[in-house]
Amino acid sequence: MNKFFWSAGLFLSQIVSAQYNYPPTPEKPVVDDYFGTKVTDNYRWLEDLKSPEVQSWFKAQSDFSNTIIDKIPNRETLFNRMKEVQEMSGDTFGVITQRKNLYFYAKTKKNERLSKLYSRDLTTGKETLIFDPETLGKNTQITNFTLDLKAEKIAILLSKSGGEICDLKILDLGTQKILKDEIGPIWSEFSFEFTPDGKSVIYTKMSTADPNSNMLLKDMKAMIHEIGTDPKTDKVLASREDYPELNALTEQFTSIGFTDDYKYIILRLTSVRSESPIFVAPYSELKNKKIKWRQIVKPADDITDIHISGDKLFLLTHKDAPNYKITLTSLSNPDVNHAKVVVPESKDAVIIAIHSSKNYLFYSLGNGITRDKYQVNIHNLETKKIQLPGGVNSSLPLNAHENDNIYCNNVNWLTPMTTYEYNPEQGTATKSKYLNPEANYPDYNSLYEVKEVEVKSHDGVMVPLSIIYPKNIKMNGSTPAYITGYGGYGISYEPRFSTRLSVLLEQGTIIAIAHVRGGGEKGENWHKTGIKANKPNTWKDFIACSEYLVSQKYTSPSKLIGNGVSMGGVLIGRAITERPDLFAVAIAEVGMTNALRSETTANGPNQIPEVGSIENKEDAKHLLEMDAQSKVKKGVKYPAVIVRTGMNDSRVVPWEPGKFAAILQKNSGSGKPVLLYVNYENGHFTSDMDVVFKEYADIYSFALWQVGHPKFQPSKN
Repeated sequence: MNKFFWSAGLFLSQIVSAQYNYPPTPEKPVVDDYFGTKVTDNYRWLEDLKSPEVQSWFKAQSDFSNTIIDKIPNRETLFNRMKEVQEMSGDTFGVITQRKNLYFYAKTKKNERLSKLYSRDLTTGKETLIFDPETLGKNTQITNFTLDLKAEKIAILLSKSGGEICDLKILDLGTQKILKDEIGPIWSEFSFEFTPDGKSVIYTKMSTADPNSNMLLKDMKAMIHEIGTDPKTDKVLASREDYPELNALTEQFTSIGFTDDYKYIILRLTSVRSESPIFVAPYSELKNKKIKWRQIVKPADDITDIHISGDKLFLLTHKDAPNYKITLTSLSNPDVNHAKVVVPESKDAVIIAIHSSKNYLFYSLGNGITRDKYQVNIHNLETKKIQLPGGVNSSLPLNAHENDNIYCNNVNWLTPMTTYEYNPEQGTATKSKYLNPEANYPDYNSLYEVKEVEVKSHDGVMVPLSIIYPKNIKMNGSTPAYITGYGGYGISYEPRFSTRLSVLLEQGTIIAIAHVRGGGEKGENWHKTGIKANKPNTWKDFIACSEYLVSQKYTSPSKLIGNGVSMGGVLIGRAITERPDLFAVAIAEVGMTNALRSETTANGPNQIPEVGSIENKEDAKHLLEMDAQSKVKKGVKYPAVIVRTGMNDSRVVPWEPGKFAAILQKNSGSGKPVLLYVNYENGHFTSDMDVVFKEYADIYSFALWQVGHPKFQPSKN
């Protein structure tokens, strides 16, 4: 590993102190009155993304940012190193499915940008390329896939350049030809499934494919498509309009699926809220003109997932159990309040997720840092821990319709993923012969230390903080540190190996992960104490963790890089507006930084359970507190900031990050750069690794330049 000697002020370039001549951003004030609180928004005009003036502004900002970033040396070195580390990992696998003696999977070869579909014959070991998405056009990407039971057809969800508005196509595995059926639009995260006879596909259809439409993520419909027919004739299985008795909200997603034995159809009205209304109907209802749905779960039941086996209804719930428990009741006559406890709540760990195989239910028990796997025999309810290496162990079924085979992925901060195969009847997890690449990584554990600590936050609550640092650092505050966090939707930021962060580590940088409230590391209470009125805990926890790094001499404010992504935009936006003195650099990626206006976007109403509604007086007060844009003050010395957005982003629309960059450019008194980094090809994210590595090579170079790293200082000439 390279060694660097850091000295404050030694590597200042002339660009640092220069006055940045940003592209002009006119102020066109609009005053909103939020229940008596008036807020002036000077950049409301940027919300009209179809306006030529707005489009020209984004282009000018992008060009300006590129001219600055292009002057930073060694960006190409970072990019190439990320590629090298990726190739060290060998091939990487996506979801794996089994049909009889064949595995099917999406795989990205170590020297390729995008994944392709393959099959593997377990008898002979022969691997076969099934489908290359770019045969349908450059930058076409595989988002997901599923097979029929006989492995005669495969349904493939495809996107363009990482966009999340996808189309579904069907590949005939016998003829190797794409059928004429073109189904969509479908959101990237929605599931789809063949009927057991392989003649039809159930799916959730979006109301529009227009990324700029306010109806983009509203009024969706659960559908069934008969293969070979015109998709325009597809039958509606559930929707707000056609099934008013469901009482579906406009913003709820009609998620549809089958039970493993195909005896029932399951309908969930999903949103960012984990507790969804759930309905069932016998499979035979598919032949009827209209499905007779029966509700079995209400949001008030505090149930986040279910599994049905015959008449057994298993429930994952946090009702009177903030760390969750698994209970059992009857499907024919469910009584969730008096259900039998199958797996009791743990005091020290959280039941994170459940999934099934043919005869077993599997669940994860974790504390945010480690995650163990357990099995429950569906028939006799016997529970057993699966013996796997320590760390984070996740799993998925290979073919829940036919067998009990699952695959488990084990990973740690410094240990890349290893895949194990497991069958409960055999009882031993074995390292997979075909699903593990020939990795050739450095021995990261000999180079770096991992320390798990808890930090006292503003209100005395102890917040977990993971710190990864080079073993030879001097604890004198001179080392750059990169701290990130999330804090949303009850999602835990568990250990994972990151190619790009490993390269940042190699630059002599400390990596820290703040497990802030709003996440799920400590159960549902940890989530609830970071939403709506409690949302300030999210960024205050982040600030406390950042202060800890400084107080313990890991780093200093002049060396500290803060990061937040998506919902993490609230975290990083409010952290730097509340404590601008604490950070040298802020990286705000596709972030919610204008919470007051987010509800006006297509994805906005879906966020109400997490952040509240601007139409509600009490919620509006809390949204005002979350809104980073309105907290920017004239003349305050803000950190250097790089704001990333994707022009095809439908989750956090580009104008939200754009407005945040604009107001910081106008008002920051530090003289440090504020750049809007625009990707015109992609959305919230992409699976194209070349694009990912290019973006992070640029962003990390910017950050390392600003904290004085000698390799990233622009020339004075």
